Amino acid sequence: MGRIIAIENVTLDGVMQSPGRPDEDTRGGFPYGGWGNGYFDAVMGEAAAKGMSQEPALLFGRRTYQDFHAVWPNRTDGNPFTDVLNRARKYVCSRTLNDPLPWSNSVLLKGEAAETVAALKQQTGHDLGILGCGELVHTLMQHNLIDEYQLSIFPLVLGTGRRLFRDGSEYTHLQLVDSKASTTGVILATYRPA
Repeated sequence: MGRIIAIENVTLDGVMQSPGRPDEDTRGGFPYGGWGNGYFDAVMGEAAAKGMSQEPALLFGRRTYQDFHAVWPNRTDGNPFTDVLNRARKYVCSRTLNDPLPWSNSVLLKGEAAETVAALKQQTGHDLGILGCGELVHTLMQHNLIDEYQLSIFPLVLGTGRRLFRDGSEYTHLQLVDSKASTTGVILATYRPA
């Protein structure tokens, strides 16, 4: 059985919305898109490279899959993650998309995410990494399907935006299993449900 690992960038107040670009996710009039820029350093690069070197399968919700597909497949800037993302098996949870999916190695999980992901988790022997995908992560959290949280916690308080742990989230005790700090103040912390 595989593990489901939520790999998330969050602020100190838990915002996970739009860390990469101003236009990444403007829902609700979110004004701080791209808040994660300027913090990447060698410590974060090493952690990202270690995770990507394991080449986990990726699990996406529709919105994030479409955003990643618009950005990553055709990058020509020499980013080492482009090839890894293109090669990775990508499972996409959606009730509205149809086969065939446009990005190589993509598999559609049509139907209710909690059910399709629970079945996939039982069938696969590989870890499934989720990059972003707030709505999907919340659904999987409600069904106790997340096995690990790999959080990059940025030294920012935004005061608004979509959060990883929303008001009304179920009480959950997490155990810290690894942590380190980047030179830019980002805390890289790995938690597992206790």
